[in-house]
Amino acid sequence: MTDAAEALPLVPPIVSAHWLQEQYNVVTVCDVRTYMDGRDGWAAYLDGHLPGARYVDLEGTLSAPAAPIVGRHPLPDPTLFAKGLGALGISNDQTVIAYDDMSGAFAGRLVWMLRALGQPAALLDGGLAAWKGVRERGQVLVDPVERDAVPWPTDVFVDADTVASHIAAGGVVADSRSAPRYRGEFEPLDAKAGHVPGAINLPFDENLNAAGRFLSPVDLQTRFADAGVDSTAIFYCGSGVTACHNLLAAERAGLGPGKLYVGSWSGWSSDDEREVATG
Repeated sequence: MTDAAEALPLVPPIVSAHWLQEQYNVVTVCDVRTYMDGRDGWAAYLDGHLPGARYVDLEGTLSAPAAPIVGRHPLPDPTLFAKGLGALGISNDQTVIAYDDMSGAFAGRLVWMLRALGQPAALLDGGLAAWKGVRERGQVLVDPVERDAVPWPTDVFVDADTVASHIAAGGVVADSRSAPRYRGEFEPLDAKAGHVPGAINLPFDENLNAAGRFLSPVDLQTRFADAGVDSTAIFYCGSGVTACHNLLAAERAGLGPGKLYVGSWSGWSSDDEREVATG
């Protein structure tokens, strides 16, 4: 299996392990394993990963340093993002397939960012567990490439003011966190508990079936239609990571790319001028 030779012209937001097996020689695979419980994603990667997979770090490559208002995982500077991926041998025109072992909760961030920039990228349905082929151990060494820095598009990455105005105009804003966090019953990571006033709750893990695979496009269409979600919806979560799972599911359902509030609850709740809702 070799590095990506050329990008595929089109790629859906979610692909199966069978699809990946057939296209392996023309895609670049990325491991985005991340844990919030103290485990080390890098160590997990070294212990075994898909052949040729490059490890992409959520904190170091997919995010800028945390800060009030912008949240715990703000978008990285476009130049630094380009350098980070270029160091992994990932150019602007390669097709990227990303996975983790959390059903896409973290790998979806890389996929969403690349698709927003116009680069073909997809999430491996079922993640690491879906791959039945061989695994490699240790770090994959690749030659770095020059990657062009591309500004983040302002029409799909939105800020708190846009969220507030969208809700005021009757638009849908969906909170992707668990129902207890949305209701404000507990908050393990951010300063305040609750949600953006007027936001609905669509936990990202409800995009999955009992086996941890994405629901069919038809079932996802029903899920989002029942919630009143349309192509103008804005999604957020705790820090702009797991909301990407919902965004990719919405695109799978035929709703288009959608919009991400990157600061998410970590940004909103750190601003004392923003109201907080509970219940």
